[in-house]
Amino acid sequence: MKHVLSKTILISQTIELIAKKYKLTLDEARNRFYASDISSLLDDDETGLYGESALYLLSLYENHLNKWNNYECFL
Repeated sequence: MKHVLSKTILISQTIELIAKKYKLTLDEARNRFYASDISSLLDDDETGLYGESALYLLSLYENHLNKWNNYECFL
């Protein structure tokens, strides 16, 4: 469980960005972040995401949303 402090700060910053951008409460943003693929990728130290910025994680989160929104169009 390396890079715990970096991940904690990064997750907090990313959740704040999600809340601000999508006009959500912090709890709603936190729930959506942890429901995304991004949180599990961040848990894997081999991805190196712990060294990226919160803005980068936000862009990954938005790509995740777009992927699922496009997928739902086919359901």
